[in-house]
Amino acid sequence: MSKGNAEELDDGMQAEYDFSKGVRGKHAASYQQGYRITIHRMDGTVEEHDYTLPEGVVALDPDVRAYFPDTASVNNALRGLIELIPRLPSLQELRK
Repeated sequence: MSKGNAEELDDGMQAEYDFSKGVRGKHAASYQQGYRITIHRMDGTVEEHDYTLPEGVVALDPDVRAYFPDTASVNNALRGLIELIPRLPSLQELRK
């Protein structure tokens, strides 16, 4: 890369990109509710796609994510909590 061009950082980001005023998680709540993407094509046609998170997907807030960085750590913590919850009798056990 020549000196006249902006230097590219190791992560592929160019030096002139400034995310210092960015807000992490700004759109997280709306993302969980689902979102629509509208594509305006050069030929004048419009295409829309609706997206929602798959069933079972849970988004963690940044402060929680600091303690549970991956799926395994979240599941292990929740399984530990489940062990502390008194087991409720099943319907079959209640009918006896």
